Amino acid sequence: MLSGTSALLGALRALEHDNGQAVLATVVKVEGSAYRRPGARMLIPLYGGTVGTISGGCLESEVAKKAWWLTDGGDAVVRRYSTATEDDDDDQDAALTFGLGCNGTVHVLLERHSAEQPLAVLDLLRRVRESGQAGAVATVIGSYRNARVRVGERLYLHPALTDRSRLLDPALDAEVRADLQQSLSQRRSSLRSYRDERGEIEVFCEYLAPQRRLVIFGAGHDAQPLTHMAKLLDWHVTVVDGRAHFARAERFPDADAVLQVDARPPYDLHALTDGALVAIMSHSYSQDRHWLGHVLQGSPAYIGQLGPRDRTERLLGEISQNTRQLPALDRLHYPIGLDIGGDTPESVATAILAEMTAALNQRDGGMLKHRQAAIHTPTPLDCSEIETTTRLTAS
Repeated sequence: MLSGTSALLGALRALEHDNGQAVLATVVKVEGSAYRRPGARMLIPLYGGTVGTISGGCLESEVAKKAWWLTDGGDAVVRRYSTATEDDDDDQDAALTFGLGCNGTVHVLLERHSAEQPLAVLDLLRRVRESGQAGAVATVIGSYRNARVRVGERLYLHPALTDRSRLLDPALDAEVRADLQQSLSQRRSSLRSYRDERGEIEVFCEYLAPQRRLVIFGAGHDAQPLTHMAKLLDWHVTVVDGRAHFARAERFPDADAVLQVDARPPYDLHALTDGALVAIMSHSYSQDRHWLGHVLQGSPAYIGQLGPRDRTERLLGEISQNTRQLPALDRLHYPIGLDIGGDTPESVATAILAEMTAALNQRDGGMLKHRQAAIHTPTPLDCSEIETTTRLTAS
């Protein structure tokens, strides 16, 4: 079972094995409301079905149907799709109006990929996934006629890359490279525009995050749906338990790793848990005390402890008697999960993953009907927030 980037990379491997061809469709800009954000990708093989999504299902068929025709000349192209109602839509340049009433415009970059002319961005996605290290890519998505750079040109940043990609315009190359480094350091994508005396160049600086990691301490029955559902989110999942009869790979076919680790000192799993989401749910008081005490001394992105509040507070009281410094205490959530009222393993898993996702996105996990602001927090990716930098480069 693969989803997200894992599914796309899996399809890419199959394509390479068969020496096949494909068109890569990438959302590079969104104006107004849209289901997917910039960076969403879909692979369109010459033969077979598409892999990935670039909308909620309204654009995929139309994009797949025309992608090969639109890229017939071999050059990358950007196509605009409007999701406004047909009566309200005044974007005469949009490729197609879907009449959905979502009042958004989605800009999709279409590029050919083959063994003879592979897309380097797909190799970068693979490097980010395999290394666990973030990367960044700057893609030209708009330029004026006769500009020295063309739509589809890119710059790449990743620790594993030894060759230095360059844009044809040296002055623009330096400016974009600096902005791309900023996107990498700030861990966020942005849309930038650069102007010289002849026109404007628009560039999508995309932050490529490593795969999200989840570590589950406890291999009980309730960890099974949590593992399965986390894989639907395309997370890397490791299940850890000190009991050999629980920590068995056949009980967790979806997990990336199942480890049987003695729940006694010493603890040497910080490399596994630092930066990861951690769920502690062994249903063993002694194991929970061991795992929680050591995880709190590391730097995970999130820690959740299953069980009643007073049980966790007893655990914390005993842990603090032996350990004065608990630097990750502010990332501890207990009882773990959002309050959705379920009591089955599946509903508990839903509550846990919902809270983890909310914490990662710095949201409180409330009902959207009570949210007064836009669902998607405005970012430099939105048209109204484009950061424009004026540059007078040499002709």
